[in-house]
Amino acid sequence: MSAPEPRAQLGMPLEEPDGPCRRVLVAPHGARLPAEPAVGVDEAGRGPLAGPVVAAAVVLAEPNPVPGLTDSKKLSAKRREALHDALLEGAAAAGLGWAEPAEIDAVNILQATHRAMERAVAALRLPGCRVRIDGNSRPAGLPDAACLVGGDLSDPAISAASILAKVTRDRWMAEHDARYPGYGFAAHKGYGTAAHREALERLGPSPIHRRSFKVVSRNARE
Repeated sequence: MSAPEPRAQLGMPLEEPDGPCRRVLVAPHGARLPAEPAVGVDEAGRGPLAGPVVAAAVVLAEPNPVPGLTDSKKLSAKRREALHDALLEGAAAAGLGWAEPAEIDAVNILQATHRAMERAVAALRLPGCRVRIDGNSRPAGLPDAACLVGGDLSDPAISAASILAKVTRDRWMAEHDARYPGYGFAAHKGYGTAAHREALERLGPSPIHRRSFKVVSRNARE
């Protein structure tokens, strides 16, 4: 019996020649996969002025060993962190996909979000699974996916994806706060708060700002 694929850790580059913007968090584990796996997909970071948009795709084990799943926005940061870590232990499979600011600027935030979702699902390496996405916008690369408005509240796998995406992105922004001091990324995670806008006016955009967003571009230095 072959050993299961080792679980990748946050920050570990994905070793796939065709996928620099996706990562396996929990490798699919046959003993824990449902007979008919269903993938829940959600994203974090469509609205911010800086940083990537991150998507997660999750298959929950049956029975689901992680109680208390809901929309990540309904949870405190402490509770999100706890559920994130529980999902890394208890999910049957989980993957991430993301699009960085330069890609967002090149293709627009909606298309970048779709690409991130497609990459998250591809990271699972589970072709033919049923896919459910939060919201009403279906990526072209996931033509058979079901869109569920409010799915992050009603579908546990989508709730799990929302938590993994949100915590991953928040941690990324906190790490980059030290790299680009003065903007307050650890506090606002790139969203357009008054403090963030004031920092943009004072410092100009950082390398991780989305220059296609008007509030960023108008503060760009020549």
